[in-house]
Amino acid sequence: MNRGEKSGVVDDLIQRFNSSSSIYLTDFTGLSVKVMTDFRRQLREAGVDYVVVKNTLATRALHESSVKGLEFELSGPNGFVLIQDDPTGAARIIKSFQKEFDRPAIKAGMVDGQAVTPMEIDRLASLPGKEMLLGQLGGVMQAPLQAFVGAANGLLNQFVGVVEALRGERS
Repeated sequence: MNRGEKSGVVDDLIQRFNSSSSIYLTDFTGLSVKVMTDFRRQLREAGVDYVVVKNTLATRALHESSVKGLEFELSGPNGFVLIQDDPTGAARIIKSFQKEFDRPAIKAGMVDGQAVTPMEIDRLASLPGKEMLLGQLGGVMQAPLQAFVGAANGLLNQFVGVVEALRGERS
């Protein structure tokens, strides 16, 4: 690559790093081309990018971007998992590949600007997705309202019963 091409790659990486809400740094050594292709396909289907670049270019891009802390982990072959929205989906894909192939190994990560360890990313994989969590939150918020409506309905039924009893006595 000439200097202009390298500059273009660094600029593209800076833009991708800055637009990502979460980034996982992985070591993919030992994975065959077929497995890597399948891994990338699954990440792409989940709306996640997987980028492999030279460490010198990645270091330069990390220094010039808003992402801090990952440049210290850049040794050997590295792949960046760039996530726009939900970090749990990518973590689940990585975990499923780790179970089957013992790779890719997670070196480090950033989730919403916070540095995370590989163990924390592993715990993220066990969490339900964003939609499921929002559904659970809605259910929790709905439960007290349902209890109130049930109590109000019970009181109304008792009132109607009392009125019917009074009307029966007067007749």
